[in-house]
Amino acid sequence: MAVMTKKTETAPALTIMTTDLRKAYGRKTVLDGIDLRVPAGTVFALLGPNGAGKTTTVRILSTLIEADGGQASVAGHDLAAAPEAVRRVIGVTGQFSAVDNLLSARENLILMADLYRLGRRPGRHRAAALLERFGLSEAADQPISTYSGGMRRRLDLAMTLVGEPRVIFLDEPTAGLDPRSRRELWAIVRELVADGVTIFLTTQYLEEADQLAGLIGVLDGGRIVAEGTVAELKRLVPGGHITVHFAGPAALTAAAVALAATGLVNEERATVAVDGDALTAQLPSDGSIGSLRSVLDRLDAAGIAVEDLSVHTPDLDDVFLALTGDRR
Repeated sequence: MAVMTKKTETAPALTIMTTDLRKAYGRKTVLDGIDLRVPAGTVFALLGPNGAGKTTTVRILSTLIEADGGQASVAGHDLAAAPEAVRRVIGVTGQFSAVDNLLSARENLILMADLYRLGRRPGRHRAAALLERFGLSEAADQPISTYSGGMRRRLDLAMTLVGEPRVIFLDEPTAGLDPRSRRELWAIVRELVADGVTIFLTTQYLEEADQLAGLIGVLDGGRIVAEGTVAELKRLVPGGHITVHFAGPAALTAAAVALAATGLVNEERATVAVDGDALTAQLPSDGSIGSLRSVLDRLDAAGIAVEDLSVHTPDLDDVFLALTGDRR
């Protein structure tokens, strides 16, 4: 007799975990008990204003400094008990390029391979492969002083990959880069994630987090003040709305009555803004599928045809300012 077992969905494995992580410098508290959960094979972006503690978090998780309190693990290794094990599985690219300007790109990579004790032949093979992957082969033997900012950052990231880390910390990796170089680096990050690498990213560019991150944490005042996907964070900020366009004035008038009579926003009567010239009705929305479905269901029930519909949600700039405060 066959026994049927019910399939259960397992939560994704966590590569980085922190609980009540704390750090202070003298009387200044930088991290005031932060909890992080970063799934494997994803990009986690940590956002926050200058001085929020983003770089301190990276330095603790990459074993460069010790926390004052709390627990943390990276790739299953306890940060305090097994820092050497953590270092074997991570790579770090800081805010400033760490390449040696007196060496060529090839020499920088071979030096890193020697530090990892890859051996002469495997080390040179690894260096050549990375030069090819990052589009640096033609300039491999040129002085680093001739490199553009984008080339230097690509080399910096290539050096991070010599040891084939499964977790990479990128601390504002595209700071100062032009838009083209930034997008080139984004493409490399996406390739790494596709290969199963976990990326912990700090950035001042909200577009960067929007483009890359599956999960975002907002750090302010030493605490995580919000965490979620881009869509979830945008729904935290008021100002989102749905705009519906109709074929004629009669349909618009009927739609305004039908929509205002429903509880579409926080179980209250919806406030509908009507533009007779544009033949549109606009009402508040959190941008969710449920909110959109409620609008369409109500209009369909009233027999009102919709010409066009658009959803507008706050962008990450709005989220950032709302959650951390406008410090201008």
